[in-house]
Amino acid sequence: MNTRPPSHRLTRRRLAALAAAVGLLTTGCSAFGSADDSSDSDGAGASGAGRIKVAMVTHGSEDDAFWDRVRKGAEAAAAKDGIELTYVSDPDPAGQAELVREAVRGGVDGIALTLAKPAAMKGPVNEARAADIPVVGLNSGIDAWKSAGLLEFFGQDESVAGRAVGDKLDELKAEHALCVVHERGNVALEARCAGVKKAFGGTTENLYVDGTDMRAVSGIITARLRQDPTIDEVVTNGADFALTAVDAVSEAESDAGVATFDLNDDLVDAVRGGNVQFAVDQQPYLQGYLAVDALWLYRTNGNISGGGVAPVLTGPAFVTKANAAAVAGFAADGTR
Repeated sequence: MNTRPPSHRLTRRRLAALAAAVGLLTTGCSAFGSADDSSDSDGAGASGAGRIKVAMVTHGSEDDAFWDRVRKGAEAAAAKDGIELTYVSDPDPAGQAELVREAVRGGVDGIALTLAKPAAMKGPVNEARAADIPVVGLNSGIDAWKSAGLLEFFGQDESVAGRAVGDKLDELKAEHALCVVHERGNVALEARCAGVKKAFGGTTENLYVDGTDMRAVSGIITARLRQDPTIDEVVTNGADFALTAVDAVSEAESDAGVATFDLNDDLVDAVRGGNVQFAVDQQPYLQGYLAVDALWLYRTNGNISGGGVAPVLTGPAFVTKANAAAVAGFAADGTR
């Protein structure tokens, strides 16, 4: 889960959603339409008339390659299934909650959402359930989706992924790891670093930074490396942060290695070139695809992936120098 929260821009996001939503021709219309709306397009609907309408509401930030991959996967599933998809996001928990409520008011047939801040989603999810709208989770909230009342969940067990990274650091003979958390309180990021600490035989410390200010991130990592030369590994929680950490290591004249959760095209190149040791791919394209496809399967055939009792895992998948070339083409296409 990669997120770089900008300043709150809920209105701008809604305008973007309005521009992208299918059939929105009336000024002031909700991004999700209304319960009375119907589509002229062919396709199976919840009641056999019109297309199924699905809203995907995430905590992702704009201009973030990670969330572009999630959206691309969702759009591929929607195209296959004949779904009318609206994708909106807001990194502010209150803003994301309001977007979910807007989807409920719009009478969508299904909602896919992230649970980066589970408490904020409790009320909106209850409202969706009261309206008989199925809700599935993706990406964040693997420990909270069942208690939140979600039907299914698609993502990576962040604790398992963190422990896998800890084991990897032991293989690399690292002794002191810095786990960089770019959004304090994000359950997925905290779980990752906790998992690293649990499995890693050396010392693990968390370094909290403001992910909206990449220059500050670089400066803080550089300063910490200069303060403590025993730090021999920097673990980040996003591809952009890993690339920044590479620069920070160089600036600090440190010998620390860099590893990361999540990847993008540039990160794959960095792994191929040896600047980043490895990346953990939770396959965001797959998360978006499965979440949308699952709502179609539920609406048309009553299927529930994982039986509603177990999450469907999309990671962790390690990308190392040995297999980076095989992943590079998919990354360049924006699907890995």
